[in-house]
Amino acid sequence: MTIASLDPAPGVAAMQAWGGQALAFGSNETVVDKVLPEMLHKIDPHWYQFPPMNPLWHGILAFIISVVGIIATTGNAMVIYIFCTTKTLKTPSNLLVVNLALSDFLIITTMSPPVVVNTYYETWIFGPLACDIYACCGSLFGCVSIWTMTMIAFDRYNVIVKGIAAKPMTNNGALLRILGIWLFSLAWTLTPLFGWGKYAPEGNMCVCGTDYLDKSWVHRSYIILYSIACYFAPLFLIIYSYWFIIQAVSAHEKAMREQAKKMNVASLRSSDGADKSAECKLAKVALMTISLWFMAWTPYLIINWAGIFKTSMISPLVTIWGSIFAKANSIYNPIVYGISHPKYRAALYARFPALACQPSADESGSVASSATAVQEEKPSA
Repeated sequence: MTIASLDPAPGVAAMQAWGGQALAFGSNETVVDKVLPEMLHKIDPHWYQFPPMNPLWHGILAFIISVVGIIATTGNAMVIYIFCTTKTLKTPSNLLVVNLALSDFLIITTMSPPVVVNTYYETWIFGPLACDIYACCGSLFGCVSIWTMTMIAFDRYNVIVKGIAAKPMTNNGALLRILGIWLFSLAWTLTPLFGWGKYAPEGNMCVCGTDYLDKSWVHRSYIILYSIACYFAPLFLIIYSYWFIIQAVSAHEKAMREQAKKMNVASLRSSDGADKSAECKLAKVALMTISLWFMAWTPYLIINWAGIFKTSMISPLVTIWGSIFAKANSIYNPIVYGISHPKYRAALYARFPALACQPSADESGSVASSATAVQEEKPSA
């Protein structure tokens, strides 16, 4: 048997099949080289064509995820603490806010530490079971986050569009919605553990997610339907809600201006108008938060869909940016709350004066819907 007849190493064979691009590191080195032997069955042949990533990128990933982890953990823990210990913020609608902060807190506390450790070794070191659990947790908490956003949008719709005809949300109603969100999300994120869809290391080999490179329709169908259930459907429902919210607010403001003109006064800003204006401001806050969520998760959607239809455009470096954008989502909501909600800022200032977040004297309102807040809140001393 001659040397020429020997079978090439798996990495070399894969590079030859895919038109290998390992230029800087030599033909025998790939991004898969440091993968643990027990993880190799999860690695798609697509990744064998890429050379090892520059260690600088691993350092950048670790640094960004560490900063995001510290900010997000602190911010979301503070949101949960303030909302759960402040009497004026204990309303049914704000249970959804707490659930959103909880999902953001859980996603960053379960995702950030493993990423930082793995970037040091430049590969996933915790084994295949931990890879599945990690990916499942990320998918679960992300799905909970977006559907909680959707329920918040529905609450805005109920109060602003329906007005006094709206049925106020109760504590039991809010808890039932939250339970439904978690069960729905669990149903979608546990199925890859039982054969419909699957989880695998991503191209940077430091994180795990849905396997979007498997071309079998069992796995393709999962990604397509999961995308519809946890991305496109919520997006459509939120756009629907805010379309009518904007119409209702615009019609209200127009009627106020016309009535003021007839009475020859500058403004008719009654208490009812003030409530409507406050609801409008809170709707804008919720819309901004939702927009940031979609901005965070859209890169992952693009990567997944590019994978199931055309894998050649996905490189290990691209998967790093998808991971960063998704995890950065967990820092947006606490920032939005701190900037935009007077009662939250007042409560935060009372407990942490050094943060200098005291609202101005003319600000009022609550993250909760006015319709539900009226029933739950009592004037503070």
